[in-house]
Amino acid sequence: MTRDHTRQIHVGNVTVGGDVPVSVQTMCNTKTWDVDATVRQIRSMRAAGADIVRLAVPDERSALAIDAIKEQVDVPLVADIHFDYRLALLCAERGIDKIRINPGNIGEAENVRKVAEACSRRGIPIRIGVNAGSLEKRLLEKYGHPCAEAMIESAQGHVDLLRQYGFEDICLSLKASSVPLTVAAYRLAAETFDFPLHLGVTETGTEWNGTIQSAVGIGTLLMEGIGNTIRVSLTADPVREVSAGIAILKAAGLRHGGVRFVSCPTCGRTEIDLISLATEVEERVRNLNRDITVAVMGCVVNGPGEAREADFGIAGGKERGLIFRKGEVVGTYPYDELLPRLLRMIEESNG
Repeated sequence: MTRDHTRQIHVGNVTVGGDVPVSVQTMCNTKTWDVDATVRQIRSMRAAGADIVRLAVPDERSALAIDAIKEQVDVPLVADIHFDYRLALLCAERGIDKIRINPGNIGEAENVRKVAEACSRRGIPIRIGVNAGSLEKRLLEKYGHPCAEAMIESAQGHVDLLRQYGFEDICLSLKASSVPLTVAAYRLAAETFDFPLHLGVTETGTEWNGTIQSAVGIGTLLMEGIGNTIRVSLTADPVREVSAGIAILKAAGLRHGGVRFVSCPTCGRTEIDLISLATEVEERVRNLNRDITVAVMGCVVNGPGEAREADFGIAGGKERGLIFRKGEVVGTYPYDELLPRLLRMIEESNG
């Protein structure tokens, strides 16, 4: 099952599944009961491009804050709930757009029924989140260790619990801290289920390591046509998760718009401080809402050709550089003039 053939769910005004674009999610690290702090963070995430935001709901006061938060933001919200089904009911009453819960860990069947019925009445989908690190004891005994087959069996059990009560408005995730295991689990899930898949590699670490692991895992699956929504999990500011997720989608050819930045690796031919220049240009154009390509190239071997393919570009020379616009050389300037001239040209072209 590829992404465009899955069922669809609706998370607020965002459709997940089928042939719609892949959405980007992240999760607040604020205390959800701290409404002001949570709203500020959600607005920052939204500004960075987040399509959906998840909130931890570990207690009643967090659940009771949902409606106050909803009133102040315009992005769909997901309640992350474990163990206590009553928190899911409170969030449903207060307008949450989606619930992340494992039906198998909220107690007896009657609890599952109450959650399923509350979500059905309000059109709230449920994400079943299977994690390799917290598989049921019986599955670990059966398979001996976390594996794709064990994760699929766990997901199937949770799905069956919801289906007992006629609930099928479901999204699935099957995450592991191992990239190969994550990829194997999602591949098998795509063969087994027709529910939309929420992609992610869990517990990936800091921004640098986590982005690499997520790009490999999520990117591999996206390129195979698997996955309908993604979350890059980082031990970092959640806004950086959004940026990384968007970058992964762009690299996979699944999202367009915004600045595409290109720069070459350094080598012994480079005569300018390419690393500093490229870093500063990338940072200065990162948040521009422009569908343009900006290139910073280091030397005259490949630089002029590559820069000419960009909307705006620099190609370095000996302590000087060429500036290009739409394939045409604008001029040759000293190194310290390259950045301000490039930025001014980009800004003026938007006027």
